[in-house]
Amino acid sequence: VQLQASGGGLVQAGGSLRLSCAASGRPFSNYIMGWFRQAPGKEREFVATITWNGGRTYRANSVSGRFTISRDNAKNTVYLQMNSLRPEDTAVYYCAAGGNIATANPDYWGQGTLVTVSS
Repeated sequence: VQLQASGGGLVQAGGSLRLSCAASGRPFSNYIMGWFRQAPGKEREFVATITWNGGRTYRANSVSGRFTISRDNAKNTVYLQMNSLRPEDTAVYYCAAGGNIATANPDYWGQGTLVTVSS
């Protein structure tokens, strides 16, 4: 599976962005999907995950109530809607597919998209 993330950019605190991750190569609907992020000088951390049919989602406490993960299996795409952004959300955001999302060991990683939140 190849994963292509997009949608990052520069936004002011309190603003919103929607990230997209387009998948190709294998049936997208077979895979659990997730988003991670890595801030400068920090380790990569889990952000959110969604089951193969979108029936269940989980988010990190740090983004709960602000970020929403969703997917469109017909478009082979997973999304991360980010609202009420804070400077501490600044990071490179990565999408991931399959494997063990909970332990940051997916089968596949995307290339990352940079989100910068200014204060």
